[in-house]
Parts: sequence; structure tokens; C-alpha cells
Amino acid sequence: MITMELVNNIERLDQKLKDFSVEQRLKKVYDLFGADLVVTSSFQSQSVPLLHLISKHIPEVPVLFLDTGFHFPETIAFKDNLTRRFGLNVIEVTNKMGHSGFKKKYGNLYKSDPDQCCYINKVEPLERSLSNYKAWITGIRRDQTEERKRADYVQKLDNGITKICPILDWSNHDVWTYVQLYELPQHPLLEEGYLSVGCAPCTQPSQDGDERSGRWQGKGKTECGLHNSLGKKDSNEDT
Repeated sequence: MITMELVNNIERLDQKLKDFSVEQRLKKVYDLFGADLVVTSSFQSQSVPLLHLISKHIPEVPVLFLDTGFHFPETIAFKDNLTRRFGLNVIEVTNKMGHSGFKKKYGNLYKSDPDQCCYINKVEPLERSLSNYKAWITGIRRDQTEERKRADYVQKLDNGITKICPILDWSNHDVWTYVQLYELPQHPLLEEGYLSVGCAPCTQPSQDGDERSGRWQGKGKTECGLHNSLGKKDSNEDT
């Protein structure tokens, strides 16, 4: 049985969730956090199974989408399609100055300082939005990057948010098996080789079947900061 006492004992809660199915994990964390629970999604092909499961088991939970202003139009259309099809409660999140204000002040910051660009358009807006909640569901998996291999099902961030990764143990094969089983839609750019889709200026078709190889090519960068700096005491930067 999972109780609120476990929320204060992250290691025990992590072990408990490890033994559950994804459906059970979602239901258990919703039972724990209720209206204080939120989901984030980038609305790409790998996002579809978790969004589908959320729509079936915890449809009340809001889904935050970071509208950076740099998304492919195909991503926006895909988001709108999934929102209607699954009946999702999507909330769009932007940086404080809006995309036009950002472009006026910083221009093509993604070229000169992609880390700062990600911080302004993704990390800070999400951290600000998460301050309204106590728990955050995200769809990262251990097989995506070297850094994510070390992730836990549950993590308490320095800002007090409980981060939950219900499909952490899924593989790429598991994702596509689920998509095919339920005949779910795929991101329009998948057929063009985009296995992982982020902002248009920083995303290219993936290489050698590596899901993340098309992100920030030549920048020595594999993460935008949401999963390796958000919520940490030293993550704040001057915007």
C-alpha cells in the first residue's frame, strides 16, 4: 500500500513503484497527489503511449506543453491532434517575454549559447509552472541517454517537487509495440528520420538509429536542462 508517508521516503517509494505496471504507477501517484499532480510532454512519437495511458487512467491531470516558439509546425499540429483525440487537458507554457520579445532581445541565441536558450525557453518557464504543483510526471526512459540510465522512478528535487518517471524501464521497442497495439498516430516527421523532435533550429534527422543523435548536433549537448538541472539550487540563471 502506498501512503503519503512514502512521499517523504523517496527510496521506499521508488522501490514500490518499481514493482507496479505503468497503469498502476499512474493511478497510485494520482491517489497520492490528486490536483497537485501535473504531466509534461513534448508531443513527439515517443510521447504517445504515456499520453494515451494518461487519457485512459488519469485524464483529469493537466499536461504542460512548453511552447518555445521554435517548434516545427508539424509538432504543433500533432499536439493539437492528440489533444482532441485523447481529450487531454493541455496547458501551454511560454517564457516571460514571449517569443517575439525573446527574438528581439536575444536573436538567434540557439546558435551562440544553446544552453542559455534552453534555460530561458524551457527550464525557467517549466520551473515557474511547476511551482503550482507538488508532483511532476515525465516520460523519460533509461535507454534514451547515458545520463538517463541513472534516473530513478521517483526523485525529490531541491525545489520540493516530486519527479515521477512511470515509463523509465520501457525500451524503444516497448514504445513502438504499444503504438502498434493501439494503432496510435505517429509524429509526421518520423518518416523523414526524426526519431526525436525538439526545436526546429536544433533538430536534424537522427543518425544510425540513435533516438537522440539528431538533437543539438555538433554542440556536445544531449539534454535541454529539464532533466538534469531543473529544480536544483544552482540552476537559476540571469534571464
